Amino acid sequence: MFRKVLIANRGEIAVRVIQACRDLGVISVAVYSQADKNALHAQIADEAVCIGPAPAKDSYLNMENIISAAIATGCQAIHPGFGFLSENAEFASMVEENGLAFIGPKAETIWKMGDKSEAKRTAIAAGVPVALGTDGAVADFDEAKREADRIGYPIMCKAAAGGGGKGIRVAFTAGDLKNAYDAASSEAQANFGDSRVYLERYVHNPRHIEVQILGDGQGNVIHLFERECSIQRRHQKLIEEAPSGFADDDFRQRICTAAANLARAVNYRGAGTVEFLADEQKNFYFCEMNTRIQVEHPVTEQVTGVDLVCQQLKIASGEKLSLKQEDIKLRGHAIECRINAEDPNRNFAPCPGTIEAMHLAGGPGVRIDTAAYQGYTIPPYYDSMIGKMIVYGADRNQAIARMKRALAETLFEGIQTTTDYQMHILSSEAFATGNFHTNSIANGDFDNKDDE
Repeated sequence: MFRKVLIANRGEIAVRVIQACRDLGVISVAVYSQADKNALHAQIADEAVCIGPAPAKDSYLNMENIISAAIATGCQAIHPGFGFLSENAEFASMVEENGLAFIGPKAETIWKMGDKSEAKRTAIAAGVPVALGTDGAVADFDEAKREADRIGYPIMCKAAAGGGGKGIRVAFTAGDLKNAYDAASSEAQANFGDSRVYLERYVHNPRHIEVQILGDGQGNVIHLFERECSIQRRHQKLIEEAPSGFADDDFRQRICTAAANLARAVNYRGAGTVEFLADEQKNFYFCEMNTRIQVEHPVTEQVTGVDLVCQQLKIASGEKLSLKQEDIKLRGHAIECRINAEDPNRNFAPCPGTIEAMHLAGGPGVRIDTAAYQGYTIPPYYDSMIGKMIVYGADRNQAIARMKRALAETLFEGIQTTTDYQMHILSSEAFATGNFHTNSIANGDFDNKDDE
């Protein structure tokens, strides 16, 4: 095992990795921007290094400063968390070229699965179902129009590089295509520095189902079952569950096997997630692979008993995967709500500011992953997520009841958060019955509710 690890991230995921390091007896080194000098991760790590000014491009995306900090503090490895540089193949290469271990997949795997066109070709070769679409990025709008006519409407314009719900637009008719193409291309350029777009047939009212996998890069791969991630706003997840109430035994077997086969095809190393869209007939189609730990990893940890971040550290240190597929069992049900500093009454506008007072829920079956504390000032420069509330129950009904309790007991003063909005969703008939899909928020499906 490593003696010392640098965490190249901030917020609750940096705190989570520090906790895993402590559990394994590993010294943790935090990095922070000037805006994050009072952030929790910088305070609780064994060591902390300032790596630049507030803008992410000058700090959390500054590869040279991060690697220099790791070398200067005597670290053997870098954990990238999620977001920022976690799926940057160039960064992974630089880390290893400087004699450090990258706690994640090989750079070649990150590139292959991060480029959506290459990932789709890899999935097809592995026998994983994919939606009808273009074989790679289109050259320009004229080619997009020809391909859309061939594939048929409705159709999605999707960023060829990147992920996280960025760079996706839907054209329902030929008249919509130009606006969708331009918007997807522009957002892709802004977020990933790559304006290329590919096309894919739109699946009507799909479920977003993802499968957690672990591999050791030595030929051993397992899956840890699926997560339900269909409750989204503008392609951004708000609530996640494990397991999915949509999945029956046959569907679960098919989709988990497909995910594991894709991971084996690239000899995957570390923790990763294979994301799918599924239609009402339980046909599923490969969407993308996230070559990192996911925001929603705790729900999988709750229902399998596997510490995914500790597994990341062990695998990166050279250990073979000690878990076998037959060791992984589903137990109970878990739900996660992302706590974002946003105002739902102002179109979910970010709400940076000082947390004047706060109370976080506790009690049976409740877990809070957060970097927030009373008196902390949320900076305006980064993602609005300040924590995650995770509950576990013997079944879905108990998990829902516990999440409602936890949301009701959680209080913030000085900032607005999404907790009331998530209570609105959890109190709806659509959520209670599991009758929802990725468009349910946009369609108002959760508005028929009983908030009493």
